[in-house]
Amino acid sequence: MSARPAQRVEMVPVDRITVLNPRVRNPKVFKEIVDSIAKVGLKRPITVTRRVEAGGPFYDLVCGQGRLEAFRELGETEIPALVVNADMEDCLVASLVENCARRHHRSIDLLQDIAGMRKRGHTTADIARQTGLSGEFVGGVLRLLEKGEQRLVQSVEAGQMPISVAIEIAEADEPGIQLALQHAYENNLLRGRKLLAAKRLVEQRKRRGKHVRSWRTDGAAVSSASLLNAYQEETDRKRLLVRRAEVTRSRLTFVTEALGKLLADRAMMEILENEGLRDMPEELRDRLSGMEARAS
Repeated sequence: MSARPAQRVEMVPVDRITVLNPRVRNPKVFKEIVDSIAKVGLKRPITVTRRVEAGGPFYDLVCGQGRLEAFRELGETEIPALVVNADMEDCLVASLVENCARRHHRSIDLLQDIAGMRKRGHTTADIARQTGLSGEFVGGVLRLLEKGEQRLVQSVEAGQMPISVAIEIAEADEPGIQLALQHAYENNLLRGRKLLAAKRLVEQRKRRGKHVRSWRTDGAAVSSASLLNAYQEETDRKRLLVRRAEVTRSRLTFVTEALGKLLADRAMMEILENEGLRDMPEELRDRLSGMEARAS
């Protein structure tokens, strides 16, 4: 970016600043910003560039959307700002870079920002250099983006899945996906909770699609129809879990009762002893013993 920082901070009218790359803010995080500014003031000025227009001056925001919106929320009419010399292209790139480099950004924002830079004509290497992300990561995100794999991007950005595994899943059919998960487990790429999370994601991707639906993507109120659909979807999911649990319980009951009857048969016990099969897992033995005690 070819911007030259100003030598001093200027007081700029907030109603004359345009946000070129607006983001949807987390309400909790935004409230913390507002409270902090209300208590201790603005610690760091925003950055803007002056736009020549009739009736001006007007300004385009380079970075500091959260601080700007906090000032508006507090009813302030002016905000301290560094005014730099930059064209609209440079301002947009700087805004995208700031969002990509933000330490605690949402993964869906990361997808939008990298996509925005690609649409502006930047190469993978250029995006990696400007954001501080690795070329492999940026290239992987772009490949997932081309396939509309928002869920996989979210999982990768959250550290739940390596980018290589996500790409393999995105390019595989159903049997190939299971094989990809198996290979990831064997290569120690997915173990324990991460493996379980990956399996849940694959199931959600199969049932709900590749895209992540947001409750409020444009600031509009949630409709009653969307709430009803979400409730119905969650109800169906819970009913499915209950049915699976009931089937599993019935099978376990059948197995334990069958084993109990077999072990009560003296001829069967003699066969097991002759085959050297006298031991059984301690938990199973205790459960069978409890069933015998209740039966008597």
